[in-house]
Amino acid sequence: MLRKTHLALVAAFGVGVVSVGVAAVAEARPDRGGRQAHAVIRNAGGRIIGRFQVKHRRYGKSGVTVTVRGLTPGYHGFHIHTTGVCDPRSVDPATGSPYFSAGGHFTLGAGGHADHSGDLPNLLVGADGTGSASTVTDRFRVEQLFDKDGSAVVVHALADNHANVPARYTGAGGKAGPDEATLKAGDSGGRVACGVITNR
Repeated sequence: MLRKTHLALVAAFGVGVVSVGVAAVAEARPDRGGRQAHAVIRNAGGRIIGRFQVKHRRYGKSGVTVTVRGLTPGYHGFHIHTTGVCDPRSVDPATGSPYFSAGGHFTLGAGGHADHSGDLPNLLVGADGTGSASTVTDRFRVEQLFDKDGSAVVVHALADNHANVPARYTGAGGKAGPDEATLKAGDSGGRVACGVITNR
């Protein structure tokens, strides 16, 4: 079985329409060369708000590109998640956030946030609601995103602090440094958009 990894994303707009409330499910197979993958990113209302692309790069690296529109200005946490299902009706019982179906952060090894394989840099959205970013990662290869349950890319409501909370800071309960919530997702808040990663 192939293992998952980080992915490059390219956003494009105006592709297809999906009924609100219908879950998108990943296909668990890469393209013929295992060289690239894509995702159409939708908000909880089913509207396309962006596109994501990851491409194979030399030396075991992957290039990721994303473009979005219609988001709140500011920084947004941006991650690859473990399961290729984007169902806005699947709600986290603890937080009420949609897309609980996408699972946690994709990772190939041990460690918490920001050492997950799917932890990507924050996505900066401008005052007009648009944003784009590209990065290169060696934390995963394209084909590793296509295990039996696929992968998804998720945009969060808030900025991701990447668990960068020094021990000199004391949080709830008197514990120094990052707490459990920070180590899980960098305090990036609810999930506002999701895209299933596919080979098409």
